[in-house]
Amino acid sequence: MNAIPAAGRVSIVTVSYNSLKVLPNMLDSVPPGTKVIVVDNASDDTEALADLCRTHGAQLILNNRNLGFGVACNEGASEAKTEFLLFLNPDAMLMPDTLDRLVEAADRYPRASALNPRIAESDGRPYFKRKSYLMPRCEWMPRGWPEADREVTVLHGAAFFVRRSAFEAVGGFDPEIFLFHEDDDLARRLKAECGPLMFIREPLVQHGGGSSSARTAEIAALKAWHMGHSRVYAARKHRQRLARTRALTQATLQLISPLVVFSRRKRAKQVALLSGVVHACLGGASSKERLS
Repeated sequence: MNAIPAAGRVSIVTVSYNSLKVLPNMLDSVPPGTKVIVVDNASDDTEALADLCRTHGAQLILNNRNLGFGVACNEGASEAKTEFLLFLNPDAMLMPDTLDRLVEAADRYPRASALNPRIAESDGRPYFKRKSYLMPRCEWMPRGWPEADREVTVLHGAAFFVRRSAFEAVGGFDPEIFLFHEDDDLARRLKAECGPLMFIREPLVQHGGGSSSARTAEIAALKAWHMGHSRVYAARKHRQRLARTRALTQATLQLISPLVVFSRRKRAKQVALLSGVVHACLGGASSKERLS
């Protein structure tokens, strides 16, 4: 049995982008002695963020422009020396025993390359990633949390627990994916190259569900553009049939839906989604300064 406490075997990496509303609760939930690395992607509130990180003993990396989620995660991971990494959303919270249970599970399943705990939405509803645009329908899983530990086909990035050796072996997050589907892509590569993915029933992470940045029409559009672009890029990377056609069809149908007519935020989001899909279909690279 490893004599090092769980907190000493895990480094938590989180990416901040104007996330001060939620980040204090996340940091408060981290067990003492756990290394935390906060990578900030050019937020507007870096002085307050620096004060918060000092208060919690977290290491802060400040980027002068938004480099994207995956690149920021890679930056944080490069500062870690522990056996395990936990990529944790800033709007997520650990339970007191979450890290202990995850480390115990990693020891119990030594072949597993990466793990997800149970992830619950803010209202307590289960969140379980059962499917992805990057995998065939035959690999989709049933809805809801499995009743026990089991192998799965993809993982959710809100609380992505991975062996550092496996993360480094696959080259970390794909830097060409600025935002969205980067967790699916990483999970699928880990599964193919390093070992099974596991869902672990006992540990729990509470997730805020997308509240880590402001809910404005502009932010919604920026995120949607990258969602559309990443959907095409990543699906083609994983050799999914008709990736461009399916993305174009879905984005177009969403744009002409009556539900978007009376909402400026929804209209902006759907127009941007289609724009990102078209840009990727035409072979355009991800615009990595788009969120700066």
